[in-house]
Formats: sequence, structure tokens, C-alpha cells
Amino acid sequence: MKTEDDTLMTQEELVDLADFFKVFADPTRLRILFLLEEGEQSVSRISSRLAMGQSAISQQLKTLRSSRLVRARKEGRSVYYRLCDDHISRILKTGREHNDELYQ
Repeated sequence: MKTEDDTLMTQEELVDLADFFKVFADPTRLRILFLLEEGEQSVSRISSRLAMGQSAISQQLKTLRSSRLVRARKEGRSVYYRLCDDHISRILKTGREHNDELYQ
């Protein structure tokens, strides 16, 4: 039987979760994540679609990768990125639905 204390998160878990959500707080990173919902994309394709320089995109992808929101695959000289798993898609979908409700 779970007690009330069993459902509380530790301070370390709370800090980790707060750090996880901080990654979503940047509009450029969100744009990249929503773009990757369409499927795997190369850095050059992301750069082109968002009309941003490849170095700026690579910097944001580095953050997303270190936060384990995206995965990378190298093919020759190109690197392809995709969402890490379905959890990320669900978080994006829930965030979008919540935002849409605010403006109805």
C-alpha cells in the first residue's frame, strides 16, 4: 500500500523534471521539435525549413540531444535527427491542445 510520502518526488527528481521542462521554454527548440514530429530530418533541412543558420540549429540540437529529447544518426557527412520517443510527441501534442484551449 502506497503512503502519501511515497507519491512525493525527491528534491533531485523535482530538479531533474524542472530542467526537462526548461528545454521546452525556447521557441527555436520548440520549432525544431514540432518539425521533427514530421519525421527524421537532416540539420541542413531543419536549417532551411526554419530559415536559420546551420550553426544556430546545431547549437539547439545539441541541447535537445543532451536533454534526451532527440536522437541523432550519422550518414556520411550528414547528421539526421528524430524525436527520442513517443513521450516527446505526446508532450508536444498536450502542450498544443492546452494552448489552443486558452485561445478559444
